Amino acid sequence: MRRTQLYLDEQLWNRLHFISKQSGTSLSELVRRAVRDRYALDPADRRDALRAAAGLWADRTDLPATEAYVRELRKGDRLKRLAR
Repeated sequence: MRRTQLYLDEQLWNRLHFISKQSGTSLSELVRRAVRDRYALDPADRRDALRAAAGLWADRTDLPATEAYVRELRKGDRLKRLAR
């Protein structure tokens, strides 16, 4: 690991400090995670992560079927109210 120094504006520092206290994570770790999440994944890794998430809830039995849910939404006068 290498040490670096950053200059953060007051508002950003305050926000990171608040999140750090709430989560029990160091400010440095928050910055490392943000940089890693933004810059460390190459496009292929990002694509693979998205593909792995597709259909994640497919086997859930506590959720209604999509078609039934959409039909239920369309039953009422919601569309008429939105058109006003």
